[in-house]
Parts: sequence; structure tokens; C-alpha cells
Amino acid sequence: MSLNDTPSGERIHIGFFGRRNAGKSSLVNAVTGQELAVVSDVKGTTTDPVYKAMELLPLGPVEIIDTPGFDDEGALGELRVKKTRQILAKTDIAVLVVDGSAGLSECDRELIQLFRERELPYIIAYNKSDLTGQEVSADNEISVSAAENRNIYELKEMIGRLAKSAVNERRIIGDLLSAGDIVVLVTPIDESAPKGRMILPQVQTLRDVLDADAIPVFAKEGQLADALAGLVKPPKMVVTDSQVFGMVSRIVPESVPLTSFSILMAHYKGFLGAAVRGAAAIRGLRDGDTVLISEGCTHHRQCGDIGSVKLPALLKKYTGKSLNIELSSGRDFPEELGKYALVIHCGGCMLNEREMSHRQSTAEAAGVPFTNYGTAIACMNGILRRSLGIFPDLERLVSE
Repeated sequence: MSLNDTPSGERIHIGFFGRRNAGKSSLVNAVTGQELAVVSDVKGTTTDPVYKAMELLPLGPVEIIDTPGFDDEGALGELRVKKTRQILAKTDIAVLVVDGSAGLSECDRELIQLFRERELPYIIAYNKSDLTGQEVSADNEISVSAAENRNIYELKEMIGRLAKSAVNERRIIGDLLSAGDIVVLVTPIDESAPKGRMILPQVQTLRDVLDADAIPVFAKEGQLADALAGLVKPPKMVVTDSQVFGMVSRIVPESVPLTSFSILMAHYKGFLGAAVRGAAAIRGLRDGDTVLISEGCTHHRQCGDIGSVKLPALLKKYTGKSLNIELSSGRDFPEELGKYALVIHCGGCMLNEREMSHRQSTAEAAGVPFTNYGTAIACMNGILRRSLGIFPDLERLVSE
């Protein structure tokens, strides 16, 4: 993707599921109008999920995911089925591709049950209607032919109707602002900052400030005092990168609301309440405990990296304990979390809301506290209550 493309976390994720040789890949190619997936009469041609970020009318920006056959066999087949189950965690809309000449199988019914358990909107597409001559039409069922491009437009319209329920209606910051408000955005530029550009949460926050007709002011942490002094009126709020939370909190007057990009992102993705509750577990960490620090993106970790360097150092300093730190990034998030005393996740800007919810609920099911970078850092700096001042309903969860 180019820098101007919609990020993955803001795209509707559409997963195509089904048995081997049901025609999933052929249908993906027909829906997208591109040869995205390899097509063959041999069962099991798709061995790994295939991702494609694209503009799909009438939906707009989407991420299409073609999955391996859910009825795959053998040791490798089990791995493919496992990978398919993981895809369900990030899917907003599921398309179950059924071989229309064979009808619903037990495998198909198992997938439908998984969709329902996850409250996942789904469509059943009976493929190969050119061979069967059958026509199925219901609220969430349709007969299609990938080979003859039959009812492909109608299938996309069905997906479009379901997509409305998958759109995140929350805003990052715009609903907290009025036209003309000044918002100061503190953005450190250090050795871990990407060269020549801002990180995604900063860009997304900036865009939402502008969409609210408010006025953004950028400053590095060393410029903050001068920036505040130069304003004609106090800012509506200050938003900072979490790694300089402590320093910024000492500069910004108590009368000015202060929060972080990471906290705003947790609110936007729907897990800030869980993150606030999970941060309380930091005080109870003991010698030998293992903490998982997880990022939703993959990037080259540098010497000043917040996840692998700064956050572990702050944890050990704050707790005074000898902790075991494990890292995960990108799509690799452990399925078994029982060995961890705490999970600290990034804000999730590259993950959609459904996947962030899945990761948080996986930790909850394992009885493992789950928080995020900004919330944890604010807690360890003793300013968590202050950083939640813009969310009064969450302040009461803090026991600083």
C-alpha cells in the first residue's frame, strides 16, 4: 500500500470460507475482478490465507481474505484449518462458499456455527449454479457462478448491506471537540521515529481534529512549553506520545486535559475500559512473572523502540521485580495466554476492532489482565486518572 492508502485497521475485512474445491478462490477473483488467488481443480490449492487490500464498489476500502479449505486433512491440513480459525478473529463479514452441486456439508455447518458463536454477519454463496441450474435467494443466501460471473454483482450488494453493521462509528477525538478548539499534539522525533513521516495514530488523530474543524498544533516535547506559551488561548486538550507522558504531564497545567494517542486509539477500538482495569495488575506483578508485550504491526525494532526497550525498562523500574518479557508482533498473537501475568498491547491502529476485541477477550477468557501501552505508561507515571479526564465514565475505574 502507498502512504495515501486506507490502513488495514480501517478497512472492512471480508473472509471467504468453505471446503476445498468449493470455488472460494474463483469466487474471490470474480468478486474483485482480479486474479488474486491461484485457481485449480486440485483440492487444497490455497495453502495459506491470501490478503488483498483494495477498493471494492459499493463498499469502498476493504481487505479481502481467501482462506484454505476448512476440511483439509493431515498434519499440514490441521495447520491450515488452524490458520483459517485465526482469520475468523479479524473477519467483519464472512462469505461461506458452498459447492452448489454437493449442497451443505458437515464442514459447512460447522463454519456456520462458528460464525454464529462469534456473532459474525455471514452470507452463504452456493457456487457452481451454472452446473446445477438451481437458484437460491434469501436474506443471506444466494446462488452464484464464478465461472460465468452470475449474480456476482448481487453478491457484492449483499456484502455491502452487511458492511453497514461492521463500520466503527466511534471517532478518535472529533466527538470531543468543537469548531475552533486548539489541540496540541506532542510528537517526539527520536531514533525510533520513522524517517520522513509521522506514525499512523498521529496522522489519524490529526485528520480527525481537522474533520472537527478544530485547530491542530504540533510540537516536540522539548518545544511544548514554548508552544503553550505562544497560544492566544489555552488548548482544549493536549495529546502526547505515550513515551514522554511523564515529562509532558509536568509541563501541561492541570487545568488543561491531557491524554495520549494510545489511549485515544484504545477508546476508538473499543477496549479502553478493559485496558484501564488491566493496568491495575501492574502493581501486583511478582518476581518471575511473564509479561507479553504485543504490537499489531511489524516493523524493524531499533535501539529506542518503545515496545521492546522503553516499556520493559519502565516496567522493571516501576515494579522493582525481575520480570520475563516476551514480544509478539503483527498477526502472531499467542492463542494460549495462561502463562502470562499481564498482556500489554499497542493501540491497535493496524488491527480492526473485531481483532482487537478477539485478543482482549482471549486474555479475559484465560484470566489474564489486558491493557495497552498508553494506559500502562500513564499508570506507572501516576497520571492515569488525569489522562482519562476526557472520559469521565472511566475515571472511576482508577484507584491511584
